[in-house]
Amino acid sequence: MEFFDGKIVTGRLIHPKCHKKIKYVKGPTCLKCGKPLQGEGQQEAFCRDCSTVAHEYTRGFSVFEYRSIASSVYRFKYKGRQEYAHFYAKEASRLLGKKLKKLGIEAVIPVPMYEGKKNKRGYNQAEIFAREISRNLGIKEYENIIKRISNTRPMKELSARDRRNNLKKAFIIGQNDVKFKCILIIDDIYTTGSTIDEIAHEFRMAGCEKIYFLTLSIGQTT
Repeated sequence: MEFFDGKIVTGRLIHPKCHKKIKYVKGPTCLKCGKPLQGEGQQEAFCRDCSTVAHEYTRGFSVFEYRSIASSVYRFKYKGRQEYAHFYAKEASRLLGKKLKKLGIEAVIPVPMYEGKKNKRGYNQAEIFAREISRNLGIKEYENIIKRISNTRPMKELSARDRRNNLKKAFIIGQNDVKFKCILIIDDIYTTGSTIDEIAHEFRMAGCEKIYFLTLSIGQTT
């Protein structure tokens, strides 16, 4: 229960004043990664990054512009606010649900966290979000197919090139009978695509043909 303009408001997942601060991904976006295109770049099909990098994934989608929801994602990721996933998934399904269901996705795959780091934090935020997305879309989620086998450096400290080097051989598919042809990878933030690309590479090697991703938030082109 909460109060807004002197009235009791129930059933909300987010306070109206906070909701007004959030910016959704909309308008011209990159046809590969889904980043909002700015200025003269709005006339282009791809952002500057996707025009120069051959990404392993098929296409990506995101719900919010990162700057507008950064503090919320931080609390979700580091401060135990797992309940935020209900709102995130509800909005993702409302805005992108129909589009995602038409893609033929067979499995929802959260980006795995290194086991030691997950044990220390107590949860993997990508898994929490993925479970809600799975429930809303009616597509089964799989958490143990791919594993993170190395404790890589925090990505926020690294350049785009260093991010890719940091993630080389960081993931491994833990079973030999993966038969999915179309999957949806789930993560909290998309920046350069390094993490998604490394996971997509592993699934392509296993025979997966179409690899989409969905993240909570994404940055803008510069």
